[in-house]
Amino acid sequence: MPGGIPRGRCYARRRMAGGQAPSRSILDGVRERFDASTDFTVGIEEEYQLLDPATLGLVNRFEEMTDAAEEPLLGHLAGELIASEIEYRTGRHLTFADAARELVEGRLATLALADRLGIALGITGVHPFSPWQEQRIIDTPHYRRVEGELGYIAWINNTWSLHLHAGVRGADRAVAVSTAMRSVLPELLALSANSAIYAGRPTRLHSTRIQVFTKSFPRCGIPDAYAGWEEYARFVGLLERTASIVESTQIWWSVRPHHSFGTVEVRICDGQTEMGEALAVAALTLACIAAFAREHDEGRRLPVHARGLIEENLWRAERHGLEGRLIDLDRGVEVPAPEAIATLLEWTAAVHEPLGLGPFLAAIPGMLANGNGAMRQLARHAELGGDLRAVHAEVVERTRRSAEEALAAATAGAA
Repeated sequence: MPGGIPRGRCYARRRMAGGQAPSRSILDGVRERFDASTDFTVGIEEEYQLLDPATLGLVNRFEEMTDAAEEPLLGHLAGELIASEIEYRTGRHLTFADAARELVEGRLATLALADRLGIALGITGVHPFSPWQEQRIIDTPHYRRVEGELGYIAWINNTWSLHLHAGVRGADRAVAVSTAMRSVLPELLALSANSAIYAGRPTRLHSTRIQVFTKSFPRCGIPDAYAGWEEYARFVGLLERTASIVESTQIWWSVRPHHSFGTVEVRICDGQTEMGEALAVAALTLACIAAFAREHDEGRRLPVHARGLIEENLWRAERHGLEGRLIDLDRGVEVPAPEAIATLLEWTAAVHEPLGLGPFLAAIPGMLANGNGAMRQLARHAELGGDLRAVHAEVVERTRRSAEEALAAATAGAA
């Protein structure tokens, strides 16, 4: 989904075209923010569908949720384009375990708030049957701008995702890591694919969300490779000077340097129904970022694969998820997607223990062996005779139950 606005934050309007250039650039202070960043701090964002408990269709009740929320929950809730969606954002944490604990507790707190209002919550990358024509754009300056510029492209963007922010110290280093991360985005998508049913039927895509959002928004998907901060900043500066963008979050790439936080933000993954799988996907994402940063620090050459080849792999991940084959971009051969993901686990092994990722990554072998969210959706759709509500009812139940299970496991482990 498009980057939202943290509650209480004010963005000044800038003229899109034909007016004076803004007096302050969106690049001001950003390099310094990255140079002062702390390596591998963690923030995680996940997005929830707001649902009618009876029909499990989407309902436009975002404002009711935020009006009823109290601190500290209120400070972590944000809008994401449509009023039938709400996002929980963790704070910035020094360890992945702390961010994971907050995400679990945040999901449960958001569920409790929704319960009080008679709203159900679910997580899949797209909703299986609610039409986009019934969803309302939320009324903020940012999203009025998005709707005004994009129209239909914004209206149909009813999608739910999982994002990870990781602190990366040094502006040039952050750009190098962002460029390298492009090459593993297809593996992360294949693992996280969770949007196989849309507009009332299976789409034959394991990640329909990628088609609805990533393939339709401007400045989205796989970015170009940048040699360093100066080249990246020249590109952003050109977009700003030509009134292509007025804020950095209008660059919707699937991996991007986040100007406000001094982080590398990875935005490729579908929202995850299962709490343990959400944490596993986030942990693997952090492991890849840290492994690339480590290789950079060791003076090793980071991958700069052709964008077209990465896009080919992204299509394969979108279409087939874990059931497909990806191109090994170094060897030029096909490998099963589970094998490619297992290779990522092996390659990143050196950072697992220092970052405390082992307990969270333990869920990935089960996903590779037994399937991910998209595969479960398709299997249950067939088993239930195409009953979309019944399929989504199981999603709603597991959105809650898996978080309860994760909290119970964490509590038992701490005892």
